[in-house]
This record gives sequence, structure tokens and C-alpha cells, in this order.
Amino acid sequence: MFTKIIVATDLSAASDRVLACLPGLKPLGAKSVHLVHALGLRHLDTLKYELARLVEPRLLEQKAALEAAGFETSVEIAAGIPEFEVNRIARERGASLIAVGSHGATLAREVLIGGVALAILHRATVPVLVMRLRITEADRRPQCEAVCADFTRHILYPTDFSDNAEHAFRYLEAIVKAGAKRVTLLHVQDKARISKHLEHKLEEFNRIDTERLERHRDALRKLGATEVNIELPYGSPLQEILRVARERGVSEIVMGSQGRGFIAEVFLGSVSHQVARHAPVPVLFIPAVRE
Repeated sequence: MFTKIIVATDLSAASDRVLACLPGLKPLGAKSVHLVHALGLRHLDTLKYELARLVEPRLLEQKAALEAAGFETSVEIAAGIPEFEVNRIARERGASLIAVGSHGATLAREVLIGGVALAILHRATVPVLVMRLRITEADRRPQCEAVCADFTRHILYPTDFSDNAEHAFRYLEAIVKAGAKRVTLLHVQDKARISKHLEHKLEEFNRIDTERLERHRDALRKLGATEVNIELPYGSPLQEILRVARERGVSEIVMGSQGRGFIAEVFLGSVSHQVARHAPVPVLFIPAVRE
């Protein structure tokens, strides 16, 4: 499924942690990795050769680490802005996945790779795996560690039943075929939208959406999932996704990157954006099919 992976690296210790998590993707077909470091030059292309010479040794160190982990690995230094270069290279190389690290919303300790992850996700046309990076203290200095887990151990699938969410379900089915046994299906009845004028229809909404989730559950069971749970809370979609991820011991979230009524320009205020920033575990975002 994810045979060819593009990994965005800023060559920091944080990106080392992301690379260390990649072997967990082997059950999902991961074989080759193309490491991309973008220099972020807008108008000073004459500097790119000098800068590339300076960063190449560090990039080759990361390449060697991936090869030692059993991946076919290549590297590329691009001159432009990471969010454009990574997505361009992913399209040109026919990548099946982009992997990038994000430490979340600790703005006082913002690191480059966190902002880059969101920008890449905003423009992605292939699935993006956002790895969770956590800032800790060691010897009074901030340290970065990755939240690595078996990506197939327990999948959380939040859905708003949009076309993009249904497209993401196809990927969930493939993950179950690859060996995932435990899945939690989640639909949140959005209190902010329902409470003012539609609360009297909540019972009807619950009945309809339970039937939808049950159809998904039955499909996953036929593919080999042995434990498929349904959750249908009433509240804030963001808060409920994060709560279930924490309380149910989820190892990965799989969701569409765009929900109902998606407009590209409002991505930064979307549930997807907030999940990318706050989720306690890796999140696999599936973009909508663009015609």
C-alpha cells in the first residue's frame, strides 16, 4: 500500500526521531524512502549549490540510518520552500505516502518541522502521515522524542460521512487487510451545529449514523478485523477525537484531511488542522480525490 515514501527532513534531531519510526510502516508495504531536504530559498537560487554542499553530509547520515533499517533509500536537496517542493517531488515520483514530523502546539518551543508538517498537509495530493513529536526536558534542555507505535495495533477512524471520509475508509480497509485487528469507528454529533435548532432530531441522527457505522464495522470484520467498536458521542468533534485517542489506547488515527464543505483557504481552522497539531499519536491524513 505505502511502498514508496517521501520523508521531509529538516536534518534536526527531531527528524531523526521520525526516521526511527519508519520501520513500523513495513507491515503496510513500506520498501523505499526518498529523503527530501528543502533549502527554503525564494529568490537566492545562486546560494543553493553552496548550501547543498553544507547539508549533504548530514543528509547522508540519515540515509545510512534508513538503509541500516532495511529501506532502499535515496536523497534529494531541493532549493525551494518545503511545502511546495515535498508535494511536487511526491507527485513526480509517484509516491504513495509523505511522512513528516510535528511536535504539536507547544508554540513557545516551535521547531521548523512542526510548521512544515501543516503546510505540507495543506497542499498534499497523496496521503500524509504526521508523526507525533513530543518535547521533553533533559539536563534543563528541550529534547525531542517521537511517539512510535505499531501502526496497525489499534486504529481510530473518525468520520463525518463526507466523500473524503469515505475515501479514507478505503485506506482503512487496506490497513485491515494488512493485519490490523482492532478498530474504533467514531462519529461525533457536533453539538455546536445541532444544539441550537436540531437537538430534537438527535435521536434520529443517532439512529441513522449508527446504521452507517455498523455497515463499516461489518465490512471491516469481513476483511479480518476481530474487534471493531463504535463510538457516537455528542460534543466537539476535535475534543472527542482527542479524548477517544487518549482513553482507548489508540496507536494511529486514520482520517480524511477535508470534511464537509471544505474550502482550501479555511484549512487552518479545520478539525483536521487541529488534530494534526494536538493528536497524541501519529495521524494518517487522506486527501480528497481531486479532479
